[in-house]
Amino acid sequence: MGHTLLCVLGFFLLRTPIDGYAEVSIKAIVILQPSWAQIYSGETVTARCEIQGGGGTQWMYEWRRTGLNIPPTSSEYRISRVTDSGGYSCRGRRDQLFLTQWSDVITVTVSASKPRATLTPWRTTIPAGGSVTLTCSVHRSDGWRFDWFRGGSAYSAAQPGTNNEVITVSQGGLYHCRGGRGGRGGRGGGRGEPGFYSEVSRKVTIEETLSIKATVILQPSWAQIYSGETVTVRSEIQGGGGTQWMYEWTPARLNRPPTSSEYRISRVTDSGGYSCRGRRDQLFLTQWSDVIAVTVSADKPRPVLTVSPSWLSPGASVTLSCQVEHPSAGWRFYWYKAVPDPSESSYSYELLPDSNTGTEHGSYIIHGQTHTAGYVCRAGRGDPVYYTHYSRPEFVWSADLHPAASLTVSPDRVQHLRGDPVSLNCEGKSAEWRVMGITEEGYLSHCSYWGTMTGSSCNIEFLWYGYTVFWCESGSGEFSNAVNITGQSEYYGVILVSPVHPVTEGGSVSLSCRRRGQNTLSNVFFYHNDTLLQSDGRGELNISAVSQSDEGFYKCEHSGKVSPQSWISVKGDLCVYETVRGGEASADGQQEGDYTNVPSVISPTIRAGGENMMVRRIEEDGSDYYNVNPDSTAAMKPHSC
Repeated sequence: MGHTLLCVLGFFLLRTPIDGYAEVSIKAIVILQPSWAQIYSGETVTARCEIQGGGGTQWMYEWRRTGLNIPPTSSEYRISRVTDSGGYSCRGRRDQLFLTQWSDVITVTVSASKPRATLTPWRTTIPAGGSVTLTCSVHRSDGWRFDWFRGGSAYSAAQPGTNNEVITVSQGGLYHCRGGRGGRGGRGGGRGEPGFYSEVSRKVTIEETLSIKATVILQPSWAQIYSGETVTVRSEIQGGGGTQWMYEWTPARLNRPPTSSEYRISRVTDSGGYSCRGRRDQLFLTQWSDVIAVTVSADKPRPVLTVSPSWLSPGASVTLSCQVEHPSAGWRFYWYKAVPDPSESSYSYELLPDSNTGTEHGSYIIHGQTHTAGYVCRAGRGDPVYYTHYSRPEFVWSADLHPAASLTVSPDRVQHLRGDPVSLNCEGKSAEWRVMGITEEGYLSHCSYWGTMTGSSCNIEFLWYGYTVFWCESGSGEFSNAVNITGQSEYYGVILVSPVHPVTEGGSVSLSCRRRGQNTLSNVFFYHNDTLLQSDGRGELNISAVSQSDEGFYKCEHSGKVSPQSWISVKGDLCVYETVRGGEASADGQQEGDYTNVPSVISPTIRAGGENMMVRRIEEDGSDYYNVNPDSTAAMKPHSC
């Protein structure tokens, strides 16, 4: 008996008695089954007290909940009510004498409200031929198995050995889920139907992208339009059968219900890229179309007109070319003759033949033109027709003197010293005249820019350097011949005195050299096409019987100063014209005053309104200015006319 007692005492390692009990060194353990620290009203978990190392001892159990001592009971305690929430611990008692230590506290929370499952999609749109992942969860609790629903029916998404928390779907639809745990056929989420269900999740729409791709069509197909024009973007879906589609557009501002298959674009703020897709039954989508970019410009375009040739020659046709800035499609072109209106300091425009409905191509050929004339174009498209601005006027020049309108120059020479006065005189069958001119930079203006218009004469008190093409315009709409006038660039330079108008074959012509303050010079050298022609000290070069072989460039030299070159044209019954080329050689070999070496065409433009109608534009391309003398790369001479 003594040995037995010693064995028991050794086994329990008695400690200091407490209230008549001896506490042993064994510590109880509380185990939850299922191990859910968070449960909900209607669920039950069992707290079980286990004592390890007690051998076959028959224990009685005591339970303690936070703030509450529970009378001795069994090794298990069932928790199911909201009031059961709290921290649980237990200990064992034996023979009314011995106690284990209290277990650690296990906290269990019982919520009064049923939890709601949460459905989280990885994304809400299934790409064409792809899938999306959906996750179902119940917040702050575990042990759940999940059921899935698509539309109003259960969705079979079971994966063996999983709780179906995560599924992958490849069909569009309205999805929701719920969680369940416990179970009649098992415990803790085991086999069989769950004994407790969560509330169902919110419904999530998963859209499915079909293999069909939408297309955006522009009508008309103008990617560049202007304020006042309208184009329509239309969504087309091929292969959709008789499906009734709704449409979505980017930019998103277009998606104002109900969405249409067409949108009209007309405002500057409508500029941008347009893409569309179709939607069916709120679940199925086509693929987005490719983006179509449309630009709406606030400014009405002004076309650019070019004229070739710039100077008329016998039998040659004149070609007008019209191009809209920022080239775009659908334009028809309208061609006009510029008619001078001296009273308004402007031009009126008359349609050319066969131009009432416009031409499809941006070129127009004029046959039989013999006199100086101005032309204008504009473009139009759409229904009703949207018109561009008129182009700036461009001119084709003739040196032909004719009775209706002619221009003479006083002094009668091509070259003038800078600062010299020059008078341009208009003659013909009109009482009202204006003198117009275009500088080498392409400025178009009337006489008031250079001098004063008195009656039919433009008096220029101070001629600036550079060359200018002048002509007269009458009140009845006639253009005169055109002439080139050149101011010497060097104030104390040398000029060649030669007539403005052409020389008739068989007639005579006298050329001389002049410097400022010296009207008569001696010991002058004259050159024809850069070949010394006369060096005998005389001050003039006289040609008594002009022939075609005398045509060409002439210049003079005095005391080491060389004049610019002038082209002398020889005509039979045809009118011809002379212009200036070349000048005094500089250190780098460039001819001073050689304005014809500027690689540009004088392209006149006109400024709307105001006394000064000068506007500049230079076209950097070839011109018939440069096609006169095949031996010259920069001859500013018009063809014979």
